[in-house]
Amino acid sequence: AAPAELQEQTLVLVKPDAVQRRLVGSVIQRFERRGFKLVGMKLLQANQGILERHYEQLRQKPFYPVLVTYMTSGPLVAMVRGWAGPGGPRVPEESGGAQLCPVSQVWEGYNVVKSTRAMVGDTDPATAAAGTIRGDFSMHVS
Repeated sequence: AAPAELQEQTLVLVKPDAVQRRLVGSVIQRFERRGFKLVGMKLLQANQGILERHYEQLRQKPFYPVLVTYMTSGPLVAMVRGWAGPGGPRVPEESGGAQLCPVSQVWEGYNVVKSTRAMVGDTDPATAAAGTIRGDFSMHVS
């Protein structure tokens, strides 16, 4: 088992355009190849209230209204990956996960926050490295 300080959980969203382009399986496959175990996930239509809580730190940014419109434009897949600790899986409140995912949606693995950041890549698709999820699949900044 991993040391306690590496027993983490973090939220992964497959956004509406990736769901529409049928990329969910490709994203899941990348996490499974890294050794993470998918315990559950949920396809959902995010509403404005959920997104306001999840993206609260971005509210003052000029792109915020476009982001909310985009994220409500179609279904998304919400996944939490991490460790199911004592008492079962937990979703970190600070990530907005409590609103987006029931606690049964968990990726299990070692050092998942750092690994996910590396796997997902830079938020700007133009600078995201080839081989990352954003570098390989993103078509625009959101």
